[in-house]
Amino acid sequence: MSLEFKDNSNAVKEMLERLCIAAVTEAGIELMEQVQKNTKVVTGRTKESWQMDTKENSQGVAVCVGSNYENAIWEEFGTGEYALHGDGRKGGWFYEDAKGGGHFTHGKQPKRPLHNAFVSKKGTCERIIKDKIGDL
Repeated sequence: MSLEFKDNSNAVKEMLERLCIAAVTEAGIELMEQVQKNTKVVTGRTKESWQMDTKENSQGVAVCVGSNYENAIWEEFGTGEYALHGDGRKGGWFYEDAKGGGHFTHGKQPKRPLHNAFVSKKGTCERIIKDKIGDL
C-alpha cells in the first residue's frame, strides 16, 4: 500500500487571500456608504466624491476610504475659527459664492463625516470580517 500526499498549500493561500479581500472590501463599502450618509449635501459633489479602494501588500489587505475633493477636508476638519485643531484663520473673511454673492464668515464647523462613520460602523465592519473569514 502506498500513500500519496498532495500539496494544496498554494490553493489554500489563494482562497484565504480571496476571502480576506472580499471581507475587507465589504467592510469598506459599509464604511463608505455611512460616510456618504453623514456628508452634508448642498451640491452633492462632496457626497459623490467619496471613494473606496482595497489594497494588498506584503503585510495583508487594507481598505482606504477617502475623497480627493477639497471640500471634504473642510467638512471633516472645519475651517477658520472652527478648525478642529484650532489652527484655522482667525478674524473672519469675505468670500464670493458660486452665484456671485458675497459673504462674511468666521469659518465652517467640522462635521466629521469620515470620523463619525468609522466610530459608528467599527463594530459592524469587525463583524463583517469575522463572519466572512472567522478566526483564521
